[in-house]
Amino acid sequence: MSDPLKQTPLNATHRELGARMVDFGGWDMPVNYGSQIEEHHAVRKGCGLFDVSHMLPLDIRGANVRAFLRRLVANNVDKLQVSGKALYSCMLNEAGGVIDDLILYFMDESWFRLVVNAGTAEKDLAWMETMNAEWDMGLALTPRRDLAMIAVQGPDATRVLDEALPGADQITAALKPFNAAAMGEMFIARTGYTGEDGFEVMVLAKSAPFFWKALMEAGGKPIGLGARDTLRLEAGMNLYGQDMDETTSPLESGLAWTVDLKSERDFVGRKALEASEVTKQLTGLVLVDKGVLRAHQKVHTRHGEGEITSGTFSPTLQQSIALARIPLGIAPGDEVEVEIRDKKLKAKVVKYPFVRNGKALI
Repeated sequence: MSDPLKQTPLNATHRELGARMVDFGGWDMPVNYGSQIEEHHAVRKGCGLFDVSHMLPLDIRGANVRAFLRRLVANNVDKLQVSGKALYSCMLNEAGGVIDDLILYFMDESWFRLVVNAGTAEKDLAWMETMNAEWDMGLALTPRRDLAMIAVQGPDATRVLDEALPGADQITAALKPFNAAAMGEMFIARTGYTGEDGFEVMVLAKSAPFFWKALMEAGGKPIGLGARDTLRLEAGMNLYGQDMDETTSPLESGLAWTVDLKSERDFVGRKALEASEVTKQLTGLVLVDKGVLRAHQKVHTRHGEGEITSGTFSPTLQQSIALARIPLGIAPGDEVEVEIRDKKLKAKVVKYPFVRNGKALI
């Protein structure tokens, strides 16, 4: 008998709203509340609400927290000097593969907050605890399952949040992108996964249904996992388990910008990355012929084969787009062929992101 699905604090709320619920990595999550296309456009043109409480906020506290993270992740936490500043990074294994991609928030020299992916949360925590003990750091790692997380995304996100949360305007007005502020147990970060302006707000789990209702009353539209995926792909954002995993290098996953090899700082996986030969790159594709691009389809190029890692029909561009890992030497503007149901269809290589702040970039 399989384990029951985990539920976020907003599970009953989604059901009341008539959401179609699916098993998402062991979590009972809303895939849509009606039309996925309409939900997608609501975020690009107005304000969408996402329940991302399946992701895990993790507090790391102690005197050695910066030293620990300096060795743990591939990006350099020494870039974080202002309280609330966020950093995106990969956490690697010794072979240079990606254990997870995560966001780190520097709050003070004895407290960093991390947000890790839902499907890797237990694995991530076990890895960090092992490193904490192995390096004798003496840190306290506290999973914050007592918190819910709601993403408020879109050009109207600031107004919706300010209206739903009286006094929030004093924070949102001063909050720059990729920064966060804590007010007691409430945590507001100007981050997201849609390519639009917006916030990810953490509140106590028991408060989440009331907060969600207030956001809806202010004009926020509930958005499911279906539109979340088309939005993030248009924005050219990687999905763990598809665009990278423990068997792939960040250097071949479009994530070289998150790897700091300039400083002399040693980190897990650095030696493997420095010794590795990079032969592939992550690029954008737009399908020229009719069809739909999907993950795992083969890509044929003049320098050999590649594979689509994420693909979908783009509601904003009204055409099929994808991220693909293909051989080096293929550049934007080049044509390739994608194998779809025994046919080879033409696609054009493009530089991603495809869409940002509601505007087509290709």
